[in-house]
Amino acid sequence: MLLLDMREIGNKLLAIRKKTGMTQVEVAEVAGLSSRTYADIERGTVNMRVETILRICEALHITPDEILTESETTMTARQEEILARLNACAPKDKETALRLLSVYLQSLAD
Repeated sequence: MLLLDMREIGNKLLAIRKKTGMTQVEVAEVAGLSSRTYADIERGTVNMRVETILRICEALHITPDEILTESETTMTARQEEILARLNACAPKDKETALRLLSVYLQSLAD
């Protein structure tokens, strides 16, 4: 699934950068950005052009998929969270939620 939330993308960049042992200044320099701009990107407070994403990925030696898509483990964790919240609902509320989900899924199949 494609990520569109700049904060999530920024968090992924932060984690990847820390794994590589690089500083924000180093990534910014290699990517041809100001250190302030790169810091804002990691905070998720700015939108990036495709060219910027590609330069950052090149600087970190990663593919755009690594920051722009949600991993399977993230999806599984999200599903487990939703199921836990559903199970905590009162029976009537749970039935309503399941009906809504059923209608939504049916609309996708049509």
